[in-house]
Amino acid sequence: MLIGLILALIAGSLVSLQNIFNTKVNEHTGSWSTTTLVLGMGFIASLLMGLIMEGKNMFTLQHMQPWYWFSGMIGVGVVICLVQATRLLGPTYAISIVLTSQLGFALLWDSLGWLGLTKVAFSFNQLIGVLVIVGGILVFKLGGAREPQRDSTTGKPQQALNLK
Repeated sequence: MLIGLILALIAGSLVSLQNIFNTKVNEHTGSWSTTTLVLGMGFIASLLMGLIMEGKNMFTLQHMQPWYWFSGMIGVGVVICLVQATRLLGPTYAISIVLTSQLGFALLWDSLGWLGLTKVAFSFNQLIGVLVIVGGILVFKLGGAREPQRDSTTGKPQQALNLK
């Protein structure tokens, strides 16, 4: 369990760090170029690491539901949405909303047993936990005026989506 907690903490820090890098790349190229670069480099890195760690076994893909193959396309939406949310809201606010959304939907999918998950009994305590986090985000957002994100080249506040 301790290793799982440590890995989750590392993943959280890496997602936050990657999100900042992605937003900086987006300032110079655009959303689709950023997504292509991020996912393309991720593909190359994971392919090389997979070959080193698992060898040819990494290509053993039997017993997999065909719809699992579409998860890579979901990654495109994740990168596009995260880059734009970070640009418009700032890293802390955007990531806090993303994490709350992840937790809420994980609770829903676990409780319903969707997507091949083992159904987990829904509890009122789980719902309260998600609502407490939502309350924390509201306190964070409403707790003080926040200066809008500014474009690094023009210095103007960013408000519209830039889906070049």
